[in-house]
Amino acid sequence: MSRPQEPQRPSFPFGNPFRNILPKGSYLSPRLLALVNKFEETLAERLRKLTPKDREDVLTLSWMRCAMESLCDIHADIKALITALELPVSVWDDKWIDVYLDNSVKLLDICIGFSAELSRLNQSHLFLRCVLHNFDSMPSDQFIRTRSSLDGWKQHITSKNLRTENCFTILDNLVATLDEPKVKNSSKGKVLMRAMYGVKVVTVFVCRIFAAAFSGSGTKLMDLQVPEKYLWAEAYTGLQAFVNVEVRNSCISGRVTALKELQAVDIIVKKMYPLVEDGTNSIESEEFKDCISDLRKSAAKFSDGVDILLKEVDGFFQILLSGRDALLCSLRAGSDVSIPMQMNNITEQVAR
Repeated sequence: MSRPQEPQRPSFPFGNPFRNILPKGSYLSPRLLALVNKFEETLAERLRKLTPKDREDVLTLSWMRCAMESLCDIHADIKALITALELPVSVWDDKWIDVYLDNSVKLLDICIGFSAELSRLNQSHLFLRCVLHNFDSMPSDQFIRTRSSLDGWKQHITSKNLRTENCFTILDNLVATLDEPKVKNSSKGKVLMRAMYGVKVVTVFVCRIFAAAFSGSGTKLMDLQVPEKYLWAEAYTGLQAFVNVEVRNSCISGRVTALKELQAVDIIVKKMYPLVEDGTNSIESEEFKDCISDLRKSAAKFSDGVDILLKEVDGFFQILLSGRDALLCSLRAGSDVSIPMQMNNITEQVAR
């Protein structure tokens, strides 16, 4: 399905991008008002739960897993809202469809970039396994191999992933479309676009934190201003302020990585390297034995965390893909079946 391309409108990421949705004086039935309020209250609660209890929790793999789980839940919430609105694809405005399809492609690209980076980080664990294997039976000639493995690990985790860097460009493009599309004659459409704005803001925020964590750079973080009229605005603003400050501080500290579990491994490796260089003189020392024990625990925690987060990213990818496929199927069939019903069918097929 092709449509004539419209000139790109200027973007105002720090203004009020949703000022024409539900303006003053617009009427919503009690039912529609209840639906949009429930959605926004749920979104606010999810954001509050995502706010870390401690500053040290920011950029841990466990917190990032929770963030990705929240994104999956939020996208499930918008599917449930569409079902409740009883808004079939046949009455969707072409602009809504264009924006949705364009955004879904961008988010799929971001997921691919994140999965590639997590897979790359997982490969670094192979170097650590080689180190630990050499320590299990440590003849003097194994020190050379151990040093080589430690050097390989350092080079691997400090290398740059161009796909991660590209995520920032994609996210900037998503921010530039936050003010689209505007709705004039459909109360249900206004509710849908208002809810989708919230989903988009939170999705961009979480993905930008991920990109900063993987790239080790906080310079491209963005503090979006959300109008106070949204019931989730206060929770979002608080979460954004808290997390962005900690990410920026972590990224300017000169550490090799922003990920906390990876930082823990790096600290141990730095302690271990001079001991390995000393060779057999340090093999019986308590410090050496402590390093081995600490490395074994930290490496396992890091590897397990990456595996779990990778599964969550893949799950989010499947949610995006199933939603996009469902919409395209509905458009091709000219069906009046609402999007979420088909999404659920496709999701069930994927699960099988």
